[in-house]
Amino acid sequence: MRLADFGYRGFSAWMMLLTLYGAYLCTKELRVAAENQDVEAFKP
Repeated sequence: MRLADFGYRGFSAWMMLLTLYGAYLCTKELRVAAENQDVEAFKP
């Protein structure tokens, strides 16, 4: 029971870290694109 609880908490924390890291990468790319004023990159 305790091991499962620890695994669940660790998994939740890991997913949160991955989400934060992904958001950081996205904002970094958006900032670079904004600095370059590369509007073409946002068009499909």
